[in-house]
Amino acid sequence: MTTRPAVAPPPVWAFPAPEEHLLANGLRVLLHDLPGQYVLSMRIVVPAPLAGEADGKEGVSAMTARLLDEGTARHGAEEFAELMERHGMALGAGVSDGGLLVDLDVPQAHLATAAHLVLEALAEPVFPEAEVRRILRTRVAEIEQERASAAHRAARELARTMWDPADRASRPAAGSVASITGLTRDDIVAHHARAIGPHGATVVLAGDLAGVPALEVVTESLGSWRASTHVAPAPAAAPTPAADRVRVVVVDRPGSVQSEIIVGCPGPDRNTPHGWAPHPVLSFLVGGSPNARIDAVLREEKGYTYGIRSSFRPRVAGGLFLTSGSVRTEVTGESVELLLGILDGARDGFSAEELRTGVDYVAKTAPGRYATADAVADETAALALEGLPLDFTTRNLDGVRALTREDLDAAYRRTVTGEWSVVVVGDAATVVPELERRLPGPVTTVAV
Repeated sequence: MTTRPAVAPPPVWAFPAPEEHLLANGLRVLLHDLPGQYVLSMRIVVPAPLAGEADGKEGVSAMTARLLDEGTARHGAEEFAELMERHGMALGAGVSDGGLLVDLDVPQAHLATAAHLVLEALAEPVFPEAEVRRILRTRVAEIEQERASAAHRAARELARTMWDPADRASRPAAGSVASITGLTRDDIVAHHARAIGPHGATVVLAGDLAGVPALEVVTESLGSWRASTHVAPAPAAAPTPAADRVRVVVVDRPGSVQSEIIVGCPGPDRNTPHGWAPHPVLSFLVGGSPNARIDAVLREEKGYTYGIRSSFRPRVAGGLFLTSGSVRTEVTGESVELLLGILDGARDGFSAEELRTGVDYVAKTAPGRYATADAVADETAALALEGLPLDFTTRNLDGVRALTREDLDAAYRRTVTGEWSVVVVGDAATVVPELERRLPGPVTTVAV
């Protein structure tokens, strides 16, 4: 008779620790040697909070990022694109609330070429007038497409509802039609000169670095980056909640057969003094899977939705707790009532079984979440931008494994006070009467 082997618990996993260097130009370099990962992932983060954009120029940061590879002092836009393709590079740039993020993936053999091209894009973009006009036109068209997406429209309305109108967080990260059409090439050139530079920036490189002179390559290329007009930004501040954020807003979409719902409240960032460990577990238990509390009712029991998800969304400073998903139009009122009941009811506490399930999911799936070079580079870049220590991910997982029910309950109650900003995108003629009948307080209707 064959004896089954004993199944041992998995060993405790730790996030890979990078090798850290500081270059003469102020650039911080973090190197992750990950054997077997022959496509290298480079991430560059430059602190430049969106709150630093001038009034009426919202979106200039995002447009600057989109134009970095559209022609440099050495290569035109088409030539630059051909060089990237020839060397197997994938280059992208964007912005978050905290700054500029550049991501590059390249085969190990072409790292030096890629690093020099990234240096050109960061230090020597020329912002051709024709490319500037094209990118701005594209963004205006993109805004119209976003209006056609219920999820995009709901997120935009939630930001406008939740945050103080004077706060940058209340307006789209990539700008509005009014702000984008008012931008000029001079605005973009000035923003690049002021906001983009090496001092305080971080380069993360992850992948198989065996036999690759990674530090030498980065030093020779990005280590030569200079920006005499670069102005160090003020530290990012948490957004200010609107005085009237606790309300229900319906974005009218006549004839819609389903409603997009988004419910939110301010939440913590990962620097919270109370510890971040409970928050990914709470996200999973409340609305992180088909077995979570929300879908157990609205999907499995009621059949009103394909899925509704909850998550804590940290910013560089401050954050949000969001729940979003879509339901059939005729059950919108009941769905919102049930959803708020579930969210508020979780303040009564979580069970021992829920604690075990949530902790196991977050802690034991971490090796899979960070199994690739790009995932490791993304996490380390986020740590750098948020000002977190490099061992934060490992220490946070240790905190997850040590969580108690009391920790979960306290963390949830600190954020969830029952003061919700609720946005519904749907047929107002159908959903507003139901919402008014089921929820306290007035319901405001706005046009798409």
